Amino acid sequence: MIKIKNITFQGIKQKFQVKKPWDDVIIFVLNILIAIPVFIIVHQNLINPNWFFNLDRVILFILIVVIIQLILRYLRTIILICIALYLLVLFYGSVIGNYGFNSVYEDYNSMMYTMSDNPFPQDIIIAKLLPFPNKSKIINAIEYQNPKIRNFAIMATSKYFKDVRGYSDYRTIIQCFAVFKEINRRWNYVSDPKEGDYIATATESLLYFSGDCDDHSILMAASVKAIGGTPRLIHTKGHIYPEILIGSNIDLEKVNYLIKNVLFVNESYEKQLHYHVDERGQIWLNLDYTATYPGGPFLSEEILGALTLD
Repeated sequence: MIKIKNITFQGIKQKFQVKKPWDDVIIFVLNILIAIPVFIIVHQNLINPNWFFNLDRVILFILIVVIIQLILRYLRTIILICIALYLLVLFYGSVIGNYGFNSVYEDYNSMMYTMSDNPFPQDIIIAKLLPFPNKSKIINAIEYQNPKIRNFAIMATSKYFKDVRGYSDYRTIIQCFAVFKEINRRWNYVSDPKEGDYIATATESLLYFSGDCDDHSILMAASVKAIGGTPRLIHTKGHIYPEILIGSNIDLEKVNYLIKNVLFVNESYEKQLHYHVDERGQIWLNLDYTATYPGGPFLSEEILGALTLD
């Protein structure tokens, strides 16, 4: 006589279920990767009571890790599926030479480095998450550490404004204005192919000083950053252009005087400076290819996205 046992879905699941200890490892690693930036944000936004041996910060970090761990374990299945899909996307990106594992590592490393020195670290994460057309390609194209870009920027600083004296606090900005003058004096606007956007690297644009607005922005941002300036790219409807961080209103007054009375006297005669003020009150000056002086008129003042290169 053959005995037929009751077979249920739950029984089958339990029978074939195999414990995977690496699940916990993956969840814990993800927890730490999330907990570190969260801790930096909370640490910067909470008053530090200065406990002995910074025990308050130690307890804070442990508390954050515990909370995130509970959330991740509760959503374990969904998170593991998402991680698997994300790894496949990164593998594909690495194979075709696009955004891959190395890019993720560099982005995370850069984010950690900039967050540690920023009084508003949450802005770094927000900037990383904001939509920006061809964001990863543009970031990769801004080759500010390439010796050719730095040598070009140094050449520009030795060509213009090197004899300006008495403004040591604004030396870097003056040198960035020299880069602006050299690039915009030579820039030749050339449209992309009809098939879609062509993103030229900074070194590629350096060959002929030609390209469209995103190519100009990439070269300008790379050159400015290569000599210590802080650039950002602004995305507006149908256009991308670069800006440079000036600082406060007091800095703007000094820079306004420099531009109109020392550096770009003829170009800026009886004209005003065009700039944006961000959510922290910092002033960013327009460096578009259409401008003959830093702070020239905007093609469009609407901001759809900003990509800051700290």
